[in-house]
Amino acid sequence: MYFIGVTTGSSSIMKVFPRWAEVLGIDAIIKGIDIGIHAPAEDYRQVVDFIKRDPLSQGALVTTHKLDLLQAARDMFDRLDPYADLLCEISSISKRDGKLWGHAKDPITSGLALEAFVPVNWWVDHPSAQALLLGAGGSSLAISMYLMDKKHGGNRPSKLVVSNRSKPRLEHMREIHARLDTGVPTEYRYGPTFEDNDAVVADMPEFSLVVNATGLGKDYPGSPMTDAGIFPMHGMAWEFNYRGDLKFLHQAESQREARDLIVEDGWTYFIHGWSQVIAEVFHLDLTPEIVQKLSDAALDLRPK
Repeated sequence: MYFIGVTTGSSSIMKVFPRWAEVLGIDAIIKGIDIGIHAPAEDYRQVVDFIKRDPLSQGALVTTHKLDLLQAARDMFDRLDPYADLLCEISSISKRDGKLWGHAKDPITSGLALEAFVPVNWWVDHPSAQALLLGAGGSSLAISMYLMDKKHGGNRPSKLVVSNRSKPRLEHMREIHARLDTGVPTEYRYGPTFEDNDAVVADMPEFSLVVNATGLGKDYPGSPMTDAGIFPMHGMAWEFNYRGDLKFLHQAESQREARDLIVEDGWTYFIHGWSQVIAEVFHLDLTPEIVQKLSDAALDLRPK
């Protein structure tokens, strides 16, 4: 199995995977494929072609390149799942009955991660609370779909705000949200500077959720906010990353007591994100008990 990313050698999965393979009873190894962010289309096509043709390659997890890879190599996939087709991204490549499949797992895995730390009925109990997503890439779009899903009834943010430093990604998200017709008011904020994000965060009502869904803190050092940014009172701060300098996480932790914050990193999302893709690649059924065994097996490898 392959891991298509930017700095795959630094990921905990390289040490975690052998343990998980033993728990799951699969005979496989993992290898990383590092590609520069927004690489030429041919780079993505070469990787997909190799996985498709190589009989030893069972599939791959895709991170950072979810949108760019599918845009470059969509014609090379035999099937896409409904989320991949809707979001125009893939996080999982697998093979089934001789066909190459592309899956977008983030709407599922981000939901599982949110459910692990957001208190039950949070949005019902705090009807004015909003959700702010810093970044408008594939991960942010997936989170937005979960938060706005009509299956939650009234347990949804009163408003969704998305801030991003480039306009095309915001427009892409706006187009997809328009197709979904969720009924949750959404604001798309163009914020080319960190100070712009500070201002958006300052506008959040108390009890609101603020998510770092950018690569800052992992793929690149830093945070989408400055140290002057103030989190919403009684709110939640979710650092989507679990490794790197995690500056956003440290900014939130420094305000945890004064602002009465719930602060979460990306470790639980890492567990769900990888376990769901591995199950897809190797055609396994995951139960909560198995996921707990995987989490326990990886715990001592969690970055401090």
